[in-house]
Amino acid sequence: MTAEPHAPTRRTYSYLGPAGTFTEAALAQVPEARGQIWRPVRNVGEALADVVEGRADAAMIAIENSVDGGVSTAQDALATIPGLRIVGEYLVPVDFVLVARPGTALDDVSLIAAHPVAYAQCLQWLTRTLPAHAHIPAASNVASAMGLLDGSSDADAAIAPPGILDHHDLELLASGIGDNANAVTRFVLVSRTVAPQPPTGADKTSLIVELPDDHPGALLEMLEQFATRGVNLSLLASRPIGDALGRYRFVIDADGHVADERMADALMGLRRFSPRVIFLGSYPRADRTLVHYHDRYADDIFVEARDWLRGIISGEPED
Repeated sequence: MTAEPHAPTRRTYSYLGPAGTFTEAALAQVPEARGQIWRPVRNVGEALADVVEGRADAAMIAIENSVDGGVSTAQDALATIPGLRIVGEYLVPVDFVLVARPGTALDDVSLIAAHPVAYAQCLQWLTRTLPAHAHIPAASNVASAMGLLDGSSDADAAIAPPGILDHHDLELLASGIGDNANAVTRFVLVSRTVAPQPPTGADKTSLIVELPDDHPGALLEMLEQFATRGVNLSLLASRPIGDALGRYRFVIDADGHVADERMADALMGLRRFSPRVIFLGSYPRADRTLVHYHDRYADDIFVEARDWLRGIISGEPED
């Protein structure tokens, strides 16, 4: 009798829930996550704890917004929780809708529930369209809408992500109400520590670096590790370390892959300079834009320079 083949084990992905969030929209962009288990959680710390403790294979978290900048909770978590690696990034346009209980009309709305960040990003539209409205802060973009359905909110309407309409019976009062049509949130997929994927030519490397001490030129010395090797930085953000006033770590996104000679050389320079360098990962850019650099920073230039030095040390005759 032939044994039945075992069904493949499904992977689990944690994300900020419930269903309908921007984070869920980012996870929907991951081909390998389709048909797998999606585990909604309440915050970034819970999502990353799921990964570290083995409840999830990976977690999707927001790390940067084009309007509000870096997501400090995510950056701080990546700096303090060991054993994590960014394996991909995904961009989600930040768009908002105004929703209400079925049967509600726009003219009926005077009290609006919204997360404070979402409210701020829709304030111009609200001022033009509903100048007499009042705002009730909500814990999250989805919670603002859920409160309408479960009766926990006194609001007439809520600002929410468009995805909420795929999961709940709500009246759409207006769409595209965000004030910045180009607003985008960047998400990263985080797994336990793994070897970086092979370079694609359109890659990004994320790091967290601490300065050795507070002295004039310390930040310049750190930046020179990249500049002298032709590595461009697409993100440089400071976060307080928390052990003393005036002590900061720097969150860095650098164009290129750790397998690139120029990037590897920059990381070795950082390692010599800084008391703590956290390598978060090298992964394909979400926009798939090829990284351009001057010919003098090409891999073979670095290799030739090392071979030249090795020849000097070994006493080889020069050509």
